This record gives sequence, structure tokens and C-alpha cells, in this order.
Amino acid sequence: MLTVLGPAHRYCDGVSRRGFLKVGALGVGGLTLPGLMRAEATTGRRTHKSVIMVYLSGGMAHQDTFDLKPNAPAEVRGTFNPIRTNLTGVTVCEHLPMLARCMDKVAVVRSLVGQRDEHSSWQSYTGTTMDAAKRENKPHFGSVVARLQGQTDPVVPAFVDLSPTMQHRPYNSPGQAMLGRAAAPVKVDGDEVAVMRNLAVPQAHLADRRALLGDLDAFRRTAERTTGVSADTFHDRAFDVLASNKVVDALDVAKEPERVRERYGRGSPRHQGDGAPQWNDQLLMARRLVEAGARVVTVAYGFWDTHGNNFKSLERQLPLFDRGVSALVEDIHARGMDEDCLVVVWGEFGRTPKINKDAGRDHWARVNFALMSGGGLKTGQVIGTTDAQAGEARTDAIPYPNVLATTYHALGIDPHAMVYDVSNRPNPVLPSTAQVIDKLV
Repeated sequence: MLTVLGPAHRYCDGVSRRGFLKVGALGVGGLTLPGLMRAEATTGRRTHKSVIMVYLSGGMAHQDTFDLKPNAPAEVRGTFNPIRTNLTGVTVCEHLPMLARCMDKVAVVRSLVGQRDEHSSWQSYTGTTMDAAKRENKPHFGSVVARLQGQTDPVVPAFVDLSPTMQHRPYNSPGQAMLGRAAAPVKVDGDEVAVMRNLAVPQAHLADRRALLGDLDAFRRTAERTTGVSADTFHDRAFDVLASNKVVDALDVAKEPERVRERYGRGSPRHQGDGAPQWNDQLLMARRLVEAGARVVTVAYGFWDTHGNNFKSLERQLPLFDRGVSALVEDIHARGMDEDCLVVVWGEFGRTPKINKDAGRDHWARVNFALMSGGGLKTGQVIGTTDAQAGEARTDAIPYPNVLATTYHALGIDPHAMVYDVSNRPNPVLPSTAQVIDKLV
């Protein structure tokens, strides 16, 4: 096995790692390159629909961003003012002026209900709570897509997870669970990006190993002919992934014009708190990966657990969020991707209506928001309303698994279809209670 080591690095969870690539083991989760190729071959191809999901670790304050209550008492409304958007009668926070100018390309669901007070990505990525997902062995939705739809390109993974390893472990992405290694994501953290860009393995060495594996495969084919089992191997295509620049190029945002990078904003790969970085390069990477052929790209973005100094924190963080998300939304429309690529931005819960003694807002699972753009959905609308304090859904309460049901629908997947696990047992993609949000389709 060939291992390519990167620089030593210590993540905020205290675990020392090296960025690495392994021939036969690219990506966290044990996804082997031949296995990745085999997954594509067995599941076939379809029209390239895609989704970029941005998970807001920690829970962003809904009433200080997309559901302001300027007429509420001071201890509820906070210090931010609403501004008009390009949708008549719709306002957002004054620190989101760029999103305000492209709200015709966005659907805001202001009335998500049913989430648990749980700091984890599992509700967003599996459609259920972490304990239930673990108990029932439920996979990340990206793994479901990889299993059902496979790859669009032999050298581009169906599912790429750009989320880093975070100190608070439940923030980290769920795995492929019952679907097995072939449905695992290719997981690319900051160090792995650097290693992939500087892959110090001469093509001649790869060629030597290809020849060696070819000899071994010849013996295998001879043996397999006596058993009648197919002699196809996937090593050639695995080496094609390593020798191809397609994924590496997609991750290299330096190839973009400087004006594009400035439009997205930069941010930093440094973690915030025990959550994710606020690194806008990853939003640009996500767009480039989808254009290269990925079906699902997930990004953990920022740290929004504002129990204290909620308004100072948001005043610092929202402008970068505004720049990056608005650039992503504008890009998928300007580049003709809006019918096929869906952008979803959401987190695990909202924040309390009443501001606490530390000028913060605590956890509030009774109502939350989601942004959705592209995917052929009906955008330029706000779905649902909350009460005068943004504490409860007043109209159009939307159970949060419906966001995933709508995501599957946009990908051309029936959310109530069956996905077969590694033992070939059928399992529903989502339970029958999860429904597509009809106002979006």
C-alpha cells in the first residue's frame, strides 16, 4: 500500500494526525478506490443532479437573521434592524445585505419544527436524532445518494464531505452505516487538500505499481475463469483516480479568477470554538466539485452556539456568511446550474426568544429555519411564519425531515423508495411521515 504523508497537524479535538492519501484507501471511512469504482459500476448512472448542503454547527439564531421581530419587546428583538430584500414585504437582518439582493433566488422556510435540543449534525444529515440513527444504523443522506445513483464520472466520487474533524464529536458527519464502505464519502479536510495538491509520487512509480497489480490480476483472472466468476478488476480505474487531476483541480480554488475568490470571501480554516471553521473557500470548492461531477458535497460552516455575546458574535460572523452564501447562490444561477444543483443551508435548532443575562440566546428546538436555492425548486418565497416572539411556528409548520425529503426529490430520488444495505435488505430512504415540501415543488 502506498501512503503519501502530509505535514503534522493537531486538530482542536487534541488528536494528532497527518494528512494522508493511500492508494486503495483515499478518504476517511475506509472507502477504497477499487470499491469506489465498483460502487459506480453496480449502481449505474443517471442525469447529474446534485446538492451542496451547508451545516451550521451550533445553531444559528433564526430571529437575528431571517425572522426578525422588530416590534417585539427589547429583551426579544435584540439590537439588529431589518432591511428590505428584493422580495416585496420580506426583510432580513441588516448584516445580510448581499443575500437581501438575491432573495428572489432563495426559499426561506421559517417554520421548521420537531428538532431536538441536540448539538449534532445527525438531524440535518440523517433526518433523525443521533441516538435513533445509531440505534437503527441509519446512514448519511450523501451515502444514500451514492448507493442509489453512483458516480457521474469514473474518477469523481459521488459524495465528498468537506467537513473537518471537530472537537465536539457529534458535530462530525455521520458515516455510511448500513450501506457499507462503497457508499462512504471521500472526506477531504484542510491538510488532505494540501497533500492532494502536492502529491509527491512520480507517475513512473504509479506506473510500476499498476504493472505489478496487472500481473496479480492476471493470476486472479486465470483462477476466476475456473469458477465462472467475472474477472473484471477495478485497479486500473482506481489508478485513473490518482493519476487524474479532476478532483484535485476542483479543490484548487486558486484556479478561479481573483474577482471570484473576492466575491466569495476568504475566511479561515481555523476552527471556531469546538465547531467548524468559517472558511468560504470550501463553498467555492463545493461548487467546483459539483461541476466536476460530484452528486453530494457537504460543508460544516462556522460556530453559532451564541449563549453569550450573541450580537457581537453575529455582527462579526454574519458579513462573511452573507458574502459566501450569496456568492454560491448567485453562481449556481449565473452558471446555469439552478435546475440541477440544490443548495441547502441549515443547522440543528434555533435560539431562545428571550435574550439571557449574558447578552446571548440559548438553545431553542421548537422552531428553526432553512435556506434552499436551486434544484429546480420554486424559490423567491418565504414558507411559514412564527409568532410575535419567533418562539413557535404559527403557520405552515414543516417537520424538519421534510427538508431532506425535498432534497431527495430534487435529486430525482423518491424519499420513500428502498435502499438496499450490504446484506441486500431493503430499508426506506426516509419514513413515510417525511414529505416533500409541496410549496417548493
